[in-house]
Amino acid sequence: MGSREPIRSIVIVGGGTSGWMTAASLAQRLAQRDVRITLVESSAIGTIGVGEATVPAIRSYFASLGLDAFEVMKATNGSFKLGIEFDGWREAGHRFFHSFGRYGLPGGPVEFHHIWQRLREAGEPWPLSDYCLGDAMAYAGRFRPQDPQARGDFLIYDWAVHFDAGLFARLLRGYAEQRGVTRIDAKVTEVVQQPETGFVERVRLDSGAEVAGDLFIDCSGFRGLLIQGALQAGFNDWSHWLPCDRAVAIPCRHPQNDPFLPLTRSKAMTAGWTWRIPLQHRVGNGYVYASSQIGDDEAEAALRAELDGEAMGEPNFVRFTAGHAKKLWDRNVVAIGLSGGFLEPLESTSITLIQVGIDKLLQLFPNRDCAPALAEEYNRRAGLEYERIRDFIILHYWANKRQDGALWRACREMEIPDTLRAKYEAWKARGVFVRYDHDSFFDPSWLCMWDGFDIRPDAYDPFTDNFPLSDLTSVCANMRRDVKAIANDAPSHADFIRQYCAAKAG
Repeated sequence: MGSREPIRSIVIVGGGTSGWMTAASLAQRLAQRDVRITLVESSAIGTIGVGEATVPAIRSYFASLGLDAFEVMKATNGSFKLGIEFDGWREAGHRFFHSFGRYGLPGGPVEFHHIWQRLREAGEPWPLSDYCLGDAMAYAGRFRPQDPQARGDFLIYDWAVHFDAGLFARLLRGYAEQRGVTRIDAKVTEVVQQPETGFVERVRLDSGAEVAGDLFIDCSGFRGLLIQGALQAGFNDWSHWLPCDRAVAIPCRHPQNDPFLPLTRSKAMTAGWTWRIPLQHRVGNGYVYASSQIGDDEAEAALRAELDGEAMGEPNFVRFTAGHAKKLWDRNVVAIGLSGGFLEPLESTSITLIQVGIDKLLQLFPNRDCAPALAEEYNRRAGLEYERIRDFIILHYWANKRQDGALWRACREMEIPDTLRAKYEAWKARGVFVRYDHDSFFDPSWLCMWDGFDIRPDAYDPFTDNFPLSDLTSVCANMRRDVKAIANDAPSHADFIRQYCAAKAG
């Protein structure tokens, strides 16, 4: 039998978004237990701080802490996000939008995309995006939360936020410290392990102090100070599928007459892609690129050429390898955030992976013995999460039809994972969605990608032919009309922010 002696002390090594998200969640969930939580971070090291876009799941994180989403946005210069625009990913000049919304209305058991395909084959020209309210609102520069009485799938959409990651970490630090978390400003100089078990016993700091703990959370970023440096947990390297290994970020001012759309923009470049994230006080910009295709100086110049406002800071360069630790939980150490793994921020999943790492730790929270079975289950679930997101991101590269650059040609020609191949083949055969456990992206997201990259099924559901074509045409015309009217009735993104979540002064 395992030990029933409870965890009495938790040490979080590293701050930033992952460290303070973890500290805040643990402080909230363990408030009724006698557990000491200490976070060690060095103000001299700094954090990556370029991940400012999220997915709708972030709102469940806010709710778990009892935080109001609009109040978080006030504190972090936040803006709303209805999805991601992909510019030039299929080919230069082509754009499509990955919405947090649904498309159309099913016809009983027949899914809408089969109806839409039948209409397309009959000569109807209307794009899939015309059947999604999230798409229409994003491009109209408008926003309001979804009507809870939405009467059809095409009126159902979700939203996420953009925020200043540094301000978000500051907000969570205040939350955590109010609930008893102790912060130590110091560098870890040595990790001391128990000789018999290899468990981490304590960390030594450059101040000369030592911090002991029962459970250690590694939030030390790409260094992986505990999980790799001390425990040498190993790494699953996915760079053969995801060859981008560098990023440079530069914030800029909003340009004059900025439409301030509630969306993230991703633009394909010769050696990778750029992001544009509008906040209330500035615009976040970055270039994710393959160092085999372009040098750092050239990448910085390319990013500067994309800025649509005055630069507000020096470039911040980041090096990474796509993949994750073979063991995200090893002995009494759990790696959360960049120390555990990294998948480029193409679909804004970095903060999501922090969130799910925290959730899984709380679901499997151990006693002092850190039973291996719990670690094994954590690693199984977390590994699947990484793999599902990996496949979705790989699709963006593999499906491209760009004619510039060796990167894009190599991505088109690469062998894809079997799990992604199965999804592709089922879709191509007859528009069928293959669903796996721990999928982070659901059918509407995959539909958007298949359509965005012009990957059409060879056939549609034969039961679609049970409906008279004239009925389908009429119903779809009504859907398009309703989407446009409801989108145009919403307030502008800027007006909604001014009314409900304008940033706090200072």
